[in-house]
Parts: sequence; C-alpha cells; structure tokens
Amino acid sequence: MLKAMPAPQSSDWTLVVPVKTLVAAKTRLSRAAGPHRAALAVAIACDTVEAALSCAAVARVVVVTGDPVAAEALAAVGAHVVGDPEAGLNAALRHGALEAARLAPTDAVGALQADLPALRPVELALVLAAAAEFDQAFLPDAAEIGTTFYGVRPGVPFAPGFGGESRERHLRRGAKELCLDGIDSIRRDVDTPDDLRAALALGVGPRTLAMVEKISGESPTGGTPSPS
Repeated sequence: MLKAMPAPQSSDWTLVVPVKTLVAAKTRLSRAAGPHRAALAVAIACDTVEAALSCAAVARVVVVTGDPVAAEALAAVGAHVVGDPEAGLNAALRHGALEAARLAPTDAVGALQADLPALRPVELALVLAAAAEFDQAFLPDAAEIGTTFYGVRPGVPFAPGFGGESRERHLRRGAKELCLDGIDSIRRDVDTPDDLRAALALGVGPRTLAMVEKISGESPTGGTPSPS
C-alpha cells in the first residue's frame, strides 16, 4: 500500500509588515521632521517594503495598516494591503499572518518592521536563509533590546512578541536568535534622529533620501539629519 506523501513546502517567504496610522507614526522624529513627519514615515515604509520585495526569497509582502494614505502608497510599490484590527502591534501581525496563510499556506511567514529604510535585499536573503533552519527565529535590533524580524517555518504557530524589550521576550519563548555578520541594514530600525543618521550612513532608499533632503533644505537650523 502506498503511503501518502507529505504536501511539498515552499522555500518562499511571505513577510508581514505592520504600519501605524500616520498620526501615531514616528512621533520621536517630530522635532527633526516637523510637518513632514507623516510623509517621512510613509517614505521609510515604502523603501522598506520595496527592498523586501526585491529579495529573491520573498514571494509577497502583506502590509497591515488602518491608514488609507499609507495603504495607497504601499499598494503602489507592490504590497498586499489588509486592514488593521486596531488591537495592538502583535494582533496586527497575527492578522497579517492569517492573510499570509490564506494566500500561500506552504510559505514560511515572517514579521518585518516597517522602519528599515537602509534594508538591503541581499542581507535580508541571508537572514531568511538562516531563519529557515529553525522552527522560529528572530533578529534583534541594533540596540539589542528590540526585534526587527521574527519568522516561523511553514506550519509552525506564528507567535510574535514585539514591543519594548522584545529580544528577551522572544528568547524566553524559545525562538532562535540569529547572530549573523554583514546584516546591519536589517537591524537598523529608525525611531529617533540618531537612528536616522545611522541609517543614512548605511545608505537609505530613494524615497527616504528625498524626504530627508527636502526636510534639510527647509530647516533654518540645520537640525535635521543630513544625508551627507
């Protein structure tokens, strides 16, 4: 009697990217970005998603947002956009993961922060290849306090623990911490002007760069981070 063969699993990833409503986005950049804070947040998210979609291992990006302006901009760069259940960051990620499973049930699923304007597709490919070796894995941010990526193999429960000291939270939950060289662009999330300066030093995407140049050109004090 022939045994049933297990369903084949894809080597592709679906990434879920949460994007806040613009009124709440990047408030710690308010002093530097002024009236352009919301536009800067959209630029950063679009550069992040476009870079992720340029990674060969990424089949699609599901963006979870309740903001119509952000939704339109991110759909234009190729994201599959769904609404935000407005129940917190991890609830938004789980909602996106359900949509990811509906779209591609055999794909691995990862959560990626939306504020990685220096993201390099080749570096993301390294992270995804390493993550694929474990049931669940995560990447700490540059400060080694938070998390910029969390992912699971196909069929493994998706249980992100973002927010605050999420590195320790993911460790306690048994996720494998990825310790790789040469992936600075994926660990450099942007919350503050200092973070933005560090991302600019790595080299950011075109939308973020254009917004920084616009803000810098309008600043009478020169207080906004410069791309140079």
